[in-house]
Amino acid sequence: MTGAAPTVRTEIGADGVALVTLDRPERHNAIDPATAARLADVWRGFRHDAAVRAVVLTGAGDRAFCTGIDRSADVPQPPSPYSVDDPLLTVGPKAADLWKPVVAAVGGMACGGAFYLLGESEFVVASENAVFFDPHTSYGMVSAYEAVHLAQRMPFGEAARLALMGTAERLSARRAYETGLVSELTPPGGAVPAALRAAAVLASYPTEAVQGTVRALWAAKEATRERAFALAPHLISLGNRPAADQARLFTARSRAYRTR
Repeated sequence: MTGAAPTVRTEIGADGVALVTLDRPERHNAIDPATAARLADVWRGFRHDAAVRAVVLTGAGDRAFCTGIDRSADVPQPPSPYSVDDPLLTVGPKAADLWKPVVAAVGGMACGGAFYLLGESEFVVASENAVFFDPHTSYGMVSAYEAVHLAQRMPFGEAARLALMGTAERLSARRAYETGLVSELTPPGGAVPAALRAAAVLASYPTEAVQGTVRALWAAKEATRERAFALAPHLISLGNRPAADQARLFTARSRAYRTR
């Protein structure tokens, strides 16, 4: 009897670059608990693997990079407003104490919990067909961790608009580039090759110097991030609608949106 197919694929090149691919294209690369655990294992493994000196993170298929938490997954919550169980808190490389540089390559949709991954990457390369949005408010949910990541990547007004407008708007790859969320635009299908080229440069340098620089960059914003993250569980507990209401809003969501 064969086991389930892996939901995260890893390929390590001779140049020291690891390509990590979320491999659930039939679910728009949404993250279920098993995928979250696998991502955490991958990052921890890279800490001890001297053959890996830089990483490119992407999603399988051309429809989505990642659409956040898989809404079909059951994530029980403790009956306390002081506790929130969020399986996405451990999916990013920095949560695993990995300081080797990570470049995200985005094609198609990147929304909701995808910002946990984009927020913990050093920079983002996107195809022109990429779009970014955060549906939380439309479904009666607080965008807490996602909003923190966005606010550390973009001008405040742009981050606020993206976090608050929900499913009514999608941010085009061009606008994401103009506002700093994306560092390089490519033709459709070109994000992964461009990210691999950049990562190969990073992998060619002495890894101690590169990792030290990554750590220094993150130190510049760590205090703000830590304070905001400490507040996030309470905002989620207070502001989220009950699960049944969220499901109703999700089912009844409008398919109309504006791309800007």
